[in-house]
Amino acid sequence: MEDQVLVVIFILFLALATTIYFAFKLRVRLRAIELKYSKILDVDLEVEKSREEKDAIDQDILSLRENYKEKRILFERIVKEAAIYDEEIQLAELGFYKPHFDFGTSEKYKDEISAVKKKQKELVSSDKAIFCTTEWTVEGSKAKGKIMTNRGIRLTARAFNNECDAAISNTRWNNVDRMEQRIEKAYDAINKLNQSSAIIISNEYFLLKLKELRLAYEYAEKKQHEKEEQQEIKHQMREEAKFEQEADKAFKEEEKYNKLLMKAKEEAEKATGTKLESLQEKISRLHQELSDAHEKSERAKSMAEQTKRGHVYIISNIGSFGENVYKIGMTRRLEPLDRVKELGDASVPFVFDVHAMIHSEDAPALENSLHKKFDQQRLNLVNSRKEFFNVSLIDIESEVKNISPEAEFIETAEARDFRESLNIISQREKSQKMSDLKKVFPEEI
Repeated sequence: MEDQVLVVIFILFLALATTIYFAFKLRVRLRAIELKYSKILDVDLEVEKSREEKDAIDQDILSLRENYKEKRILFERIVKEAAIYDEEIQLAELGFYKPHFDFGTSEKYKDEISAVKKKQKELVSSDKAIFCTTEWTVEGSKAKGKIMTNRGIRLTARAFNNECDAAISNTRWNNVDRMEQRIEKAYDAINKLNQSSAIIISNEYFLLKLKELRLAYEYAEKKQHEKEEQQEIKHQMREEAKFEQEADKAFKEEEKYNKLLMKAKEEAEKATGTKLESLQEKISRLHQELSDAHEKSERAKSMAEQTKRGHVYIISNIGSFGENVYKIGMTRRLEPLDRVKELGDASVPFVFDVHAMIHSEDAPALENSLHKKFDQQRLNLVNSRKEFFNVSLIDIESEVKNISPEAEFIETAEARDFRESLNIISQREKSQKMSDLKKVFPEEI
């Protein structure tokens, strides 16, 4: 009986020991799992913590954005203020100048500038340009106060006038708006500095200074335009003189062939046999040359008499200027292609291709109408004498057909020199690639 009890106790002991052993192993495993996933056991806590961190970061971003916006506004203001005085800042974002006057000649501008300066002197003389709104006393004396006020007015006038004169003398096409703002800034700054002394530059005087600046600038521009017009007139006079010379030359050439023909006929009357045959051939040739010379003489005479007659040409130079860039020009020469050859001289790397050569009784009018039509497509928006346009040939052809239906167009630019140059470059590149390839893969290893 005791043995049975002992066996039961031993079995229970083994069961208990086994249970304890497995319980211990489970506890160790559980501990390992707790250590491994301890950071994410409390999901809600982690989510809340992450949300708080996100809110803090969002707030920082918002603050940074607001701070950046303020600094950007300050930066733009400083740049604009600096641009007023800095000649190196080209074309600052202050807008393009719009003309304020429309006088026909530079002399009109000059007269108006004199009138504006006269008004300024009248304002100064009548104490309406710069004045003091307070009657000051110094050491109880109004006379001393008046002396102090007059000194302040003179100093103000000198400072403002010097600033205006500097702005006016330095005004150029690319800074006229900045010079206007320079005067305006000087006006505001000096008046602000004089607030304590109650000395004021009048708005009327300030506006007259602005008007003087604008007149001076537009006067200079008008002078330049008049100069260009004079150059164009001189160019036209030279062209007309050239036509007269060509006409004279053609007439003399016709006379020469006429004399040679008469001489050959006289010799033929006395000749016989093979000499007569030779002279007859010569007479036939001279008849043709005389006919050509007469036609050339008539054309030259006509061109000299009617200087509006000429040719409007449409040409391109893909190698020099790229696709869809065309020059629309005019020439009065008897041989219009001579002008195209001149344009394709050493100043450009490739020759021009001719797309149209339009004969017209009034070539200047035809050229002018085409220039006006495509004015918005000019490459050079400042100098209208640069006759290059970024436009398709189809558009040019359509406009020309409206004016001159018989005009003929060559649709495709040959650009032979350019395309052959590209081919040479391509061959060089292929040769170089082959050379490089040979270096990578030698003939023998």
